[in-house]
Amino acid sequence: MKKLFLSVFILSLSQIKAQIDPIKYPTYTNVDEALKSKETVYSMSFRGKGLFNVPPDITKLNAIFFLNLMGNKLEKMDEEIFALKELEILNVNENGIRFIPDQIGELKKLTSFSMNLNELTSINPNIAKLQHLKAIHLDANNLNVFPEALLEIPTLEEINLQGNQISFISKDLDKIKDLKFLNLSANQINDLGQLEFPKQLKYLELQQNAIVQLPEKLFRSKNLEFLNISNNNIKEISPKIKGLKMIESMNLANNKLTDLPLEIKELKNLKTLILTGNPMNKTKIEELKKVMPQTQIYF
Repeated sequence: MKKLFLSVFILSLSQIKAQIDPIKYPTYTNVDEALKSKETVYSMSFRGKGLFNVPPDITKLNAIFFLNLMGNKLEKMDEEIFALKELEILNVNENGIRFIPDQIGELKKLTSFSMNLNELTSINPNIAKLQHLKAIHLDANNLNVFPEALLEIPTLEEINLQGNQISFISKDLDKIKDLKFLNLSANQINDLGQLEFPKQLKYLELQQNAIVQLPEKLFRSKNLEFLNISNNNIKEISPKIKGLKMIESMNLANNKLTDLPLEIKELKNLKTLILTGNPMNKTKIEELKKVMPQTQIYF
């Protein structure tokens, strides 16, 4: 059974944005009740209802901006979804959806789109028409390449692609100028090549891949605060790591590191450094502790 690998740092941007006022925007779980409401209906949830299809009458509730279809038995995205032109937040996690229809481009107001734990093998290029999209979650699908269409959405701030089979990432990642959160953990990446990282990137998760070496362009990420590259095959870190001026937390656990460059002591904002599971002797650890008194080091 497919399993979703969970992140362990902070609440994601989409979770924050998806919090809606339950008093101002009450969430209905039944279409008939929603249609009887004397107030305009903005939010609906069919989470865990065992649905095979979206209720047809939902199209009569054309003011809906939040729709949760998580944990059902959908095998496709029904056309009723695309009739909801005011949709801003759409969650179809934990279904059996195999493809995204062309009509996805009609949801022009969409800002958050979640399709975790489905059966996607590719991403429809029409998703590039979602020019207001800020967060996309495609975790635990069957994707083997980074979706090129995402490069055409400069408004994206968060991309989650953990638990796929991605081995290739376009070097033009920096085209997503507002990107702050990127999760590519638990994929099949072994070479990051000449990847250009967005200048605004703050959180980067690359754990549980097969990465042998970090590209030096990564160390130009002056706004990066959180880096997780645990459970890879990294043997050494470049002295250019000193370029990560804003880094606060770095997880290097379970790699093949025997040493770290002295330049790491220049990371004055680094509060947490995790080195467990590396073949690094205690003498090296003690040296690091002396030159980095501001950092909590775990080994």
